[in-house]
Amino acid sequence: MNALFRRRFLAALVLGGIVLTPTIGVAPPEAQSSDNARYAAIVVDAASGEVLFSRFADARRYPASITKVMTLYLTFEALESGKVKLDDNLTVSPRAASQPPSKLGLAAGQTISLDDAMRATAVRSANDMAVVIAEHIGGSEGRFTQMMTEKARELGMEHTRFTTANGLPDTRQATTARDLSILSRAVMRDYPQYYRYLGLHDWFYKGRDYRNTNGLLATGRGYDGIKTGFTNASGYNLAASSVRDGKRIITIVMGGRSTKSRNDHVAELMDTGFEVQRRRGQGERIQVAQAFFEQRGYGISADPSPPVAYASLSDEDGEGVGSSTEVAYVAGPPPRNLPTEVTPPPSARRAENRPPENLTAALNGGSAAAPAAAARATRNPPARAAAPAPAGRWTVQVGAFREEAVARDWLNDVSRRFRTQFSSAQRDVQTANGWYRSRFTGMTQQSAEAACEALSERRVTCMVIRPS
Repeated sequence: MNALFRRRFLAALVLGGIVLTPTIGVAPPEAQSSDNARYAAIVVDAASGEVLFSRFADARRYPASITKVMTLYLTFEALESGKVKLDDNLTVSPRAASQPPSKLGLAAGQTISLDDAMRATAVRSANDMAVVIAEHIGGSEGRFTQMMTEKARELGMEHTRFTTANGLPDTRQATTARDLSILSRAVMRDYPQYYRYLGLHDWFYKGRDYRNTNGLLATGRGYDGIKTGFTNASGYNLAASSVRDGKRIITIVMGGRSTKSRNDHVAELMDTGFEVQRRRGQGERIQVAQAFFEQRGYGISADPSPPVAYASLSDEDGEGVGSSTEVAYVAGPPPRNLPTEVTPPPSARRAENRPPENLTAALNGGSAAAPAAAARATRNPPARAAAPAPAGRWTVQVGAFREEAVARDWLNDVSRRFRTQFSSAQRDVQTANGWYRSRFTGMTQQSAEAACEALSERRVTCMVIRPS
């Protein structure tokens, strides 16, 4: 009777589409269940770029403070080129001083060395210091975030757009777990002499000792970076790197439910990745590492439904400190054929694969807003009566997109939100090289510059274009 019951039970599991492949002594992760719609993960061999495991790795997610890795990447680049020096004195602007926690808390007008500002950004995850650095290198945070997006494209981060230097909530700033693994490889590959900043356990400044927000650094398991992140919209994120037996693995986990569950899950994925490497080193043939992970219960749950995110200001790995604003955040499906290797360095790519010229202008306003905009019904703008003669020949560009409908939707949205600034301008979507550019035309130089300044204050990036 018992044997008959067991046979019927197993048959029911098969008919229900459930496949169980338990591993003795290994419990499946509880923290990252299928109803966690913000979850995404990827495990990568840092040397070869082989993707050992991925789950929703190409779905759009909010990076939160992992954004600061790109901020520091551009800082390392500026240091190597001689544009800045470690002992540069940086003055805290009112804008930087006004950033919410996590922050160092210097007042406007105070100064700090670039070296200390970098340490504060890496260890304390200081939002104010990330803006101080951005303004020092880029002239303004808006210009610096354009540089960040341009660099992302150069590195092969195809689904990433930056609009802040610190990762504070902005519905237009999005990335993927795969893109963050590309950035993680790039920062240690391109600037090994500065990578140590991302692995500092602590930092002593003006009588106070600051501990790194990445708790895995102190576990003694070879962890030497990289960065944590948290907002209510993103969940608990972590980009981690560990070296064991001369091999390095990078693990990205996004959307964790808590600091502990996220850290535990990263550690489990990391341990499994190193087990794959160890077994291969002993001669065992493991051609598809993904299957090895799935045998241990990772990545076999049902796809989560698209999340509804709540964007709020937050302390690093802590509770939100600002009021919540509900935003629609739809995760796009991953491509059918996923690459098995992370994009190689820029020098390894051919000229024909380079991004278009003037990429900063092309991506200004970027496509991170596209998921929300694309969800609306495609519509053409209503026909207008004869437009008045333009007041000038200057143009303001607020975005560039691959789809015309998205470009028009965004143009209409900006026009609605900033009626005063664009009351006398004409709306126009211009196309070139496969991009649809959202532009306000027929403006004077004064009105165009004033409009861009107003947009920048609301963290809407824009570009003033001179008459040709």
